[in-house]
Amino acid sequence: MRFSVDLQEAEADPGRSPTPKREEVEWVPLQNHPVFFPATGPVRDPTAARPLRNLLAWDGASRLYFWDSDKLCLHQISIRLGEPDPTSVLAASPSKVLQADVNPDFAVQKISINRNGSALLLSGSGGLCVMYLYGRTSNKDNATICRTVTVGSQIYLSGSNIIRILQVSWHPNSDTHLGILSSDSVFRIFDLSSDLIQPEQEYYLQPVQPGRSRNATSICPVDFSFGSDHLWDLFSVFILFNDGSVYILCPVIPFGSAYKWESIVEIYNDAQTFGLKSSNSVAVSNSNLAISWLEATFPAIADQETEGSDLYVLRAHPYALFDASLSLQGPLRKVCRDEDEEGSAFRGAECEGGAVSFLYNLVVKDSIMVTAWSGGQLQIDALADEIQPVWNVGSPPRLRVDSNDHIRGLAMICEPTPGKVSPVKLNQPLDSTLWLGHPPPLLRLAIVDLALPRKTKGGSLIMMFIDPLMLERIFTLHDGGIDSIVLHYLPFTNQISGKTETMRTPSVHPVLSTCQGEISSQAPLSGFVSLSDSFGCSWIVGVTGSRECIMLEMKTWNLLLPLQVDMEGKSLGLEEPKEKDMPDMISKELLVGPKVVLVPQTSPNVRSVSADSIEGRSMLHDYFKLFHENYVEYAHKCLRGHPAPPVSTNCFSTRPNNL
Repeated sequence: MRFSVDLQEAEADPGRSPTPKREEVEWVPLQNHPVFFPATGPVRDPTAARPLRNLLAWDGASRLYFWDSDKLCLHQISIRLGEPDPTSVLAASPSKVLQADVNPDFAVQKISINRNGSALLLSGSGGLCVMYLYGRTSNKDNATICRTVTVGSQIYLSGSNIIRILQVSWHPNSDTHLGILSSDSVFRIFDLSSDLIQPEQEYYLQPVQPGRSRNATSICPVDFSFGSDHLWDLFSVFILFNDGSVYILCPVIPFGSAYKWESIVEIYNDAQTFGLKSSNSVAVSNSNLAISWLEATFPAIADQETEGSDLYVLRAHPYALFDASLSLQGPLRKVCRDEDEEGSAFRGAECEGGAVSFLYNLVVKDSIMVTAWSGGQLQIDALADEIQPVWNVGSPPRLRVDSNDHIRGLAMICEPTPGKVSPVKLNQPLDSTLWLGHPPPLLRLAIVDLALPRKTKGGSLIMMFIDPLMLERIFTLHDGGIDSIVLHYLPFTNQISGKTETMRTPSVHPVLSTCQGEISSQAPLSGFVSLSDSFGCSWIVGVTGSRECIMLEMKTWNLLLPLQVDMEGKSLGLEEPKEKDMPDMISKELLVGPKVVLVPQTSPNVRSVSADSIEGRSMLHDYFKLFHENYVEYAHKCLRGHPAPPVSTNCFSTRPNNL
């Protein structure tokens, strides 16, 4: 169904491009939008190497963005979620075409939009630029020309420099700050509102592994993720290296970024309660450094009387300790049961290849960390203790100040603190390590094998995304398609809610497959985004390499209640599960569909047979019998919530190679 409305254009401001006063907009299903159409050019070899891309972005409200790599333009598509029925999404046609005033001179592999939807990031291994979606624009060839700026042009792939961008991300508490991890093992923060060339902050990463030589080529960073609003996670940066080790920088905070008053007060009180009152002198010293940093960064926090005022948000003041640099906390190690496990303290024994991507996800009280490996495995861990800030005293940072001695930038060398990388035993009380500078231990939740098509070189690249509506669900994008992983066991969240559940393996569902046998198809996905509305409806949108759009509605209300099965596929429950408790599980048997339908043998003059004749009734009976044996039985399996393939406790596979 299509809808047509007339939009009355307001009077154009001086300096803005002239637009028609009346423009007819047609609302069509998103998957049928004219922007998404099958490509007519030559088809690429499915075995050829190609980077994993994500050219879709959503502003969290009513606008979807798609980067056209052929025409080098950005499509802004207005969408209506859940219209005309809860399962559909409508899109306005035609879309608004946004053109950069200076086209990027690199291949765009990822786009992302900032918090308030005013700027969009275009990034690739060869550079990055930012398009400003609003403000003064001009019009040319029915396209809106947007101001576009290049970030770090003198650092990344400039002249003799061969520094590649590994990962870039908007800071969750700022609309103008970008975090960039590059191949020179430096993590930088740029403030787009002040300086596009020189970074505001630079952290030179120098990880040291126990028992290994200090070789810059033996361990390289590959990905990073900002923390979320939970104690010191709020000021943490998690950095993944190619051997699977994870390190933490804390505290890292963009100058001028905004934070909730309640969050800062909680951190401040925690440092005073559990740090200053400790009987350990090391804990008292570390907490003193943290408190002095908090009071200098947020001066209002020292005056607790402002809590009753109208102060809801605090902005970070530029500050750094003059005689200390941040410690590179790590590598994070899992809680060990015995000495035999210390060798694989941060790498799962079932993981193959090298680490390729990282995801941090806060679910209520649990800080979840997911590491993706090139062999197609996901390593899921939870922080077993709280993060605390750690400095290396005696290693002063380098500060850049203005004429008024105000800090404008900083740079520091970050390396692990000697003697702080000891394995944590299972019977060791965690409260005995508070504020002692030890990296938080990890609790291994699961190793997930996605059973991706095997590749001879480089392995698989995997992108991971959090479902904005259901935080327990993680989507993975790879050459094989899209998977959905739902976490059922959250140790600290279950503890505070009074649940006494035992550890349960995550539910893994192949949502969309582009696999054909042992290789991926000729049209791998080049875009993915998860949509949700205020009514609890959720959708995923994917775009293939041939510009075809795929939209699927995702169920959320009962995914946290999976059916427990034994090795024979029988229910372990004592009573028959109720229909309302059945999850939308997707097993291998359901994914392959019903049995092949065999058409009954009929004579050439079948169309001349009357339905109420003896021959006609016999023919209808044969058709009905085949229909019942195939489709009806298959439908009953779907309604009963047919169990997924049996999984093991530590490692399990989801996608059959012949899917």
